[in-house]
Amino acid sequence: MSLSTRVIAGLGAVVVIGAGTLGGSIAYASSKNAPVGSRATVTVGRNSHAYEPSCYNAGKPFDDATNKACGALAKSIGKFPVINVSTADQIGVGVDPDTAKNGWQAYTNGGSSSQGGGTPLAKQQKDNTFSGLQPAVNVLTSTRDTTLTVVEFDPKTANSAQPNIIAVWFVTLRNNALPAASPLSQDPSQGQDPSQGQDPSQQ
Repeated sequence: MSLSTRVIAGLGAVVVIGAGTLGGSIAYASSKNAPVGSRATVTVGRNSHAYEPSCYNAGKPFDDATNKACGALAKSIGKFPVINVSTADQIGVGVDPDTAKNGWQAYTNGGSSSQGGGTPLAKQQKDNTFSGLQPAVNVLTSTRDTTLTVVEFDPKTANSAQPNIIAVWFVTLRNNALPAASPLSQDPSQGQDPSQGQDPSQQ
């Protein structure tokens, strides 16, 4: 399962607030009144940016409602936190130790392999907390905005063909040297629903 369109279609019962105002995605499960502890860190060049999940279900696998809500959020690209990038940058993704222990992956909807659903920064894995660095030019789209998706898996199903999801992060990588995609020409994989598309780990 990838963080393209399948994963997000299965998310629900989550209220996401403050993504634009606070510069990061702060997710609250419907049953909680405080942010969750899981974090993903995106490194671009020499700068790192930490975010709480965009979609979360109180640490439990996504149910139908959470999948639906996260699927809707995946299409709301303008609500994702934005990191400015250039093609000369190196990009990497890190997660907290608990997320790494559960299992995770990260990918974008850009790069040469994006026609299959996404270009992986981190293929599905456990225990490793950092993806390593990749040249931005290898993972960006040909337009201004590229969607980076990070997924945390349910450890009980992480090794299965279709693992359940614990958390999802969406971040926009913005290259201001390129034009914004028009609504008609925009890649449909932008706003990658983690419940849809080909698993980058299978490429």
